[in-house]
Amino acid sequence: MRFSGFMALVGQPSSKQSGDAAEDRALRHLQQAGLRLLARNYRTPGRGGGEIDLIMRDIDGTTVFVEVRARAAGGHGGAAASIGAVKRRRIVFAARHYLASRRAPTPCRFDVVAFDAGILHWLKAAFDAG
Repeated sequence: MRFSGFMALVGQPSSKQSGDAAEDRALRHLQQAGLRLLARNYRTPGRGGGEIDLIMRDIDGTTVFVEVRARAAGGHGGAAASIGAVKRRRIVFAARHYLASRRAPTPCRFDVVAFDAGILHWLKAAFDAG
């Protein structure tokens, strides 16, 4: 009886598994819209750096840095609202790091794919580097 709470959790996916599933679904959606994957889970070296879930190339050549967020419910502003100023700065830092390694940087934008209670919302140009 005392393990009943544990047994209920065994069947639940971890937050990493849920996050990976959301990224997979976002990637499929973006690819169906014509974007091409350049990198996944791009991380800058060292502590305090940034990470970008998906880096894509849009049909017009724009490099698209995509943050994927998922929330089981839409409360507290939803998944997109959970991307605060610190997270945006880390994404921009990682994007600059990524672009510095390219010979000819292309135009870029920062998109968010948010899942609220399983519903996908693609927010193009959700924030800027400023």
